Amino acid sequence: MLLRFGGFFLMLDNRFSLILICGLISAGAPVILGQTVSASGRRAKPDRPNLGESILFTPTPETLEPIPSEAAREKFPWHVQIVTTVFWIGEAPSGNNPVPNRASAWDSNWARNFGGSDSPEAGQRRGYIPAKFIPRQNPFYIALPFNDVSGGRTKPESPRVIPWFKESYEKSGQTVLKDRWVAIRKGSRLCYAQWEDVGPFRSDYWQYVFGSERPRPNLNQGAGLDVSPAVRDYLQLGPTDVTDWRFVEFQEVPSGPWADYGENNTFVIERRKEQEAFIRRPSKAFWTN
Repeated sequence: MLLRFGGFFLMLDNRFSLILICGLISAGAPVILGQTVSASGRRAKPDRPNLGESILFTPTPETLEPIPSEAAREKFPWHVQIVTTVFWIGEAPSGNNPVPNRASAWDSNWARNFGGSDSPEAGQRRGYIPAKFIPRQNPFYIALPFNDVSGGRTKPESPRVIPWFKESYEKSGQTVLKDRWVAIRKGSRLCYAQWEDVGPFRSDYWQYVFGSERPRPNLNQGAGLDVSPAVRDYLQLGPTDVTDWRFVEFQEVPSGPWADYGENNTFVIERRKEQEAFIRRPSKAFWTN
């Protein structure tokens, strides 16, 4: 007797021995072994832990950059030798940081939605995340000095200067910058993060963020990029350092610790879609003689 279940066949002989035959229903049918596979899923490691499990892991800096297309290179060039400083969700005003980071430019409840303070102190961290809670947003985040929204409306220059504006715009006053992916490079180490806030110091400097100008002088040695503690730790940066950065399409972002956490994280969103699609698939099990 032959039992067919999805892409698997079970054969029972006269002595009730069980023979497992694995095959495909058709040439294009996927084989499901605990998870689905799609274009986005191929970037994630099959054994990547879920949100509740990935607490402890060993930092392993990525040293090889995926090779982008020539169009991507031309569209998003590197900004090189940029003074880079560390900031964090929940940071209190002090010294050269006059603005508290309980809220971001696009999220008035940023600290609450993250799950608490993302303290950079070594004793309060576990791997790339806070020691006391699992973050509800991606702990790999950055800030750049341009905001596409002002006074509840989209700035008039935004359609002209933001490369992906046309494909992302939905309505006036809704940012097209939040959650955008960037690559940050320090020597041979390469990290990926999402754009979640505006700064350092400015919110109008599109000539630098989307153009070729250099960051202008400010209280933090002309800093043009703020990075989170997770980015700092992955790249092994000092409190004030120098890095290169550029925008990237999500398809260019490889698997890494930046793919583990966050309701705003594209990797997490894609995995959830795949799981929901798998659950909705009708059962194909039936008996044949």
